[in-house]
Amino acid sequence: MAFASGYEAYKTTKVKTSSPAHLLLMLYDGGIKWCQKAINHLEKEEKEAAHAALLKSQDIISELMIALDFSANEELAQGLYALYDYMYDRLVEANIKKDKQGAVEVLEMLKEMREMWDEVVKQTRHQDVGSTAGLNLVK
Repeated sequence: MAFASGYEAYKTTKVKTSSPAHLLLMLYDGGIKWCQKAINHLEKEEKEAAHAALLKSQDIISELMIALDFSANEELAQGLYALYDYMYDRLVEANIKKDKQGAVEVLEMLKEMREMWDEVVKQTRHQDVGSTAGLNLVK
């Protein structure tokens, strides 16, 4: 039990001390993790576990939508919002139909977006550690 509370404290500290760019990467990591779990559960026909994993994926997509800063770059933020909205709808559909195709599609999209943001973070690290080079898409 002490290990679990220590791990929770570590996770809390990591989130509180991370830059916005790294928080974004953590959200993508979580979305990828829960989509993969949902797919695995759907393949095994574990409907309740799949439902729970899809809900966690949906929650993460919602957080990505909420985190957008439209004042920094409205056009880009609107494009990302539309993409996240599409992903959310695909996860809802996957959950209703208990069909993995929507989750597979979202998983691939999240992996691509995570890779893109990881490159942005790496490129901007030389300019300003943890910044997003003025993109400022998350609050």
